[in-house]
Amino acid sequence: MNRRHFLHASLLASSTLLVGVYAKADARIVNINDAINKSGRQRMLSQRLAKSYLQIGQSIDLPRSQKIFTLSMALFERQLADLESYAPTPENKATLADLKKTWGRYKEVLITNPPNQQDAKSVMTINEEVLALAHAATLQLEKLSGSTAGHLVNIAGRQRMLSQRMAKFYQAINWGVASSNALVNLAKARDEFLTAMAELSASPKNTLLIKQEITLAQQQWFFFDQALKSSAISNDSKVRFATNVATSSERILETMDKITGLYEQLA
Repeated sequence: MNRRHFLHASLLASSTLLVGVYAKADARIVNINDAINKSGRQRMLSQRLAKSYLQIGQSIDLPRSQKIFTLSMALFERQLADLESYAPTPENKATLADLKKTWGRYKEVLITNPPNQQDAKSVMTINEEVLALAHAATLQLEKLSGSTAGHLVNIAGRQRMLSQRMAKFYQAINWGVASSNALVNLAKARDEFLTAMAELSASPKNTLLIKQEITLAQQQWFFFDQALKSSAISNDSKVRFATNVATSSERILETMDKITGLYEQLA
C-alpha cells in the first residue's frame, strides 16, 4: 500500500464512527471530572494510535484498524484543543504546551509514510513521550480536583490506556519491532491493570450500574488475557492470535470508557 492509498483509506474511514470511545467526545469540557476524563483519554489514544499503526502494517483487522487510526488522531487533536482552552493552572498549560510539541513529532512519524517496520521503531519510542506528558497533565487535574470521584475517573481512565498498551506491545513483538524490554513492560502493564481493577472493584462509591460494568470488564479481561498469552506456531495462527488481541482489546476499552464516564458523573 503506497502513502496516497493509505491516507485515502484512512480518510474514507473517518466518515464511520466507532461505538463507545468517540460517542461522547465532542462536547466542550464542562467541569474538572470531565477534564480528567478527556486528559486521561489522551493517554489511551497515544497507545491506541501505536497499536493501530502496528496492526495496519501487518494487515491485522485491517478495516477496523484503519478506522481506529484515523479517528484516534482526530480525537486526540480535538481534545488537546479543548484541554488547552480549559487549562486551569499555569503548570497545566505548560505541560499541555509540551504535549502539543511532542504530539507534532509523533503525528509526523505516524502519517509521513505507510506503516513500515523502520518507522514503527520510532513510533514505539515517541508514543512513550506523548504518554508521559498526557499522564502528567491528568495527574495535575486530579490533584486540583481533590476528590474521590476525580481519583476514580483517573484510575478507571488509565485502564483504557493499559488495555491499548498491552495490545501495542503484543503487536510490536509480533512484527519484530519491539525493544528488548517489551515483554517486561507488557507484564508490568498487566500487573498495573489487575491492581487498579481490584481498587475499582472495592470502591464504596460504586453504584449498581458501575458494579455491573466492572463485572463485564472482568469477564472481558479473561478473553483479552488469554489472547495476550497466545504463542503462534505458524503464519496463520500468528495472524489469528494478533486479530484476537486487536478485537478483545477494543471490547475491554469500550467497557472501561463507559465505567470512566460513570465515575465522572459521581458528585
